[in-house]
Amino acid sequence: MWPRIAAIAILLTAVAVGYFVYRTESVPSSFAFKLGLDLRGGTHLVYQANLSGVEAGNRSDAMASLRDVVERRTNLFGVSEPLVQVERSGTLGQGEADRLIIELPGVTDVAEAVRIIGETPLLEFKLIKAGFEEKLVNDDGTLNGEAFADTGLTGRYLESAALQFGDGSGTGLQNEPVVLINFDAQGAELFAKITGENVGRLLAIFLDGELQSAPVIRQKIDGGSAIIQGNFTPDEARLLVRNLNFGALPVPISLVSTQTIGATLGERATQAGVLGGFVGLLAVSLFMLLWYRLPGFVAALSLLIYIILMLAIFKLIPVTITAAGIAALILSIGLAVDANILIAERLKEELRAGRKPYDAIEEGFSRAWSSIRDGNVINIICGVILFWFGDVFIEGFAFTLIIGTVLSLVSALLVSRSLLLAVGFKEGKGIAGFLMRSGIRN
Repeated sequence: MWPRIAAIAILLTAVAVGYFVYRTESVPSSFAFKLGLDLRGGTHLVYQANLSGVEAGNRSDAMASLRDVVERRTNLFGVSEPLVQVERSGTLGQGEADRLIIELPGVTDVAEAVRIIGETPLLEFKLIKAGFEEKLVNDDGTLNGEAFADTGLTGRYLESAALQFGDGSGTGLQNEPVVLINFDAQGAELFAKITGENVGRLLAIFLDGELQSAPVIRQKIDGGSAIIQGNFTPDEARLLVRNLNFGALPVPISLVSTQTIGATLGERATQAGVLGGFVGLLAVSLFMLLWYRLPGFVAALSLLIYIILMLAIFKLIPVTITAAGIAALILSIGLAVDANILIAERLKEELRAGRKPYDAIEEGFSRAWSSIRDGNVINIICGVILFWFGDVFIEGFAFTLIIGTVLSLVSALLVSRSLLLAVGFKEGKGIAGFLMRSGIRN
C-alpha cells in the first residue's frame, strides 16, 4: 500500500508546485522568472581594471570593492536586476581576476550604459615628490606624472562624503563649497600614517585623474576626515558628494567591449527556447509512450514532474535564465529520459525472466541504478569543471546542468521508482498485465 501512498503524495506535491510556478508568472511576484540579458535584451559591458597600483595581496579585495561600488551605481540609476561580477582574464579563466562583467537588462543604449558606469569618480591621494612642487604641469599643460607618488589611499576606503561651505581653517572663503570626506577605519589608519610621516609635504587629491587640490600636510590628521577643494560651484559640489556617497571607484577601469541585445531579439530567443523545449519534451514523451507503453507513460509523467521541480528551483534560488541555461535544461531532460530508459529496459528483462511485477520493478531498478548513478556523477563532474574554468556565459550553462543532473538523480530514485511500484503493486495486474497485452514482455 505504501507505494501508492507515496505516488499520491508525489503527484499532489507536483500539482501544488506546478500551481506555484504558474501563479507566480500570471501575477506580479517576487518569484517571477529572472531572464538573462540574451532573453530580455539589454547591454553587456566588459571593463578592464588597472591593478598596477594595488599590492598583489590586496587585488582580490580591490576587485570585490569595485564590483560592489558599480553595483550600487547601477541600482542608483534604477536599472532592474543588474548583474555585476568579477571575471578572470586569460584562457579558461586562468589569468588574473581583473575584469568586470556588467549586464544591464532593459538598457539598450550603450552610451547611456557607459554613462551610468562612467559617472562614478575615481578618488586618489598622491604625495608630491620632493623637488617637483613647481613642476606639477608639463609645458603642454598636462600633469607631470613623475611628480606624484602613489600612497595606496583611494576611494576604496571612503565611508561618506558631505557638502560644507568653507574649509573650516579660516584660510578660504567662508561661502566656498568644499567636500568633506570620511574614511572607514582602515582608511583612517592609512590617512593618519600618510599625514604623520609626511608633514610639510604636499598631498594631491585626484578625481578621475584630474588634480583637485594639493594642500600642505601641516600635522598628522587623526579621525579619518579630509577636505576636497576644487573651485566647485554648489551644484558641482553636490553632484560630487552624491557620486562619492554612491561609490568612488577603488581602481581605474577602462571599457574593453560592449554588446547590445534588443528587446525584440531577446523575446524571439525566449519564444524559440520555450518552443524548442516543448517540442522536444513532446517528442520524447511520444517515443517513450509508443515504445514502452505503460512504463513510457510513467516516464513521461516523471519528466513532467521533473520539469515542474526544475522551474520551481529556478524561481526559488533564483537562477537567471539564459539561452545557454535553456540548452542545459533541455540536455538535463535528456539525462532524465536516459535514466527512465535504463529502468524500463531492466524491468523488461526481469519480467521476461519470470519475476513477479513488484519484484521485477525492485530488481530492475536495483540493476539500473549503478549505471544511472555513474553516468550522472560524470555529468556533475563535467559541470563543475565547466563552472570553475569557464567564463560568465559557460557558468550559466554549467550551473543549470549541475542542478538538472542532481535533480534527475532524485527523480529517478524517488519519482520514477515510486510511480512504477504504485502501478505494478498487485501481481498479475497493473504493469504486468499491460506489458503482456502490449507484447513488450515477449
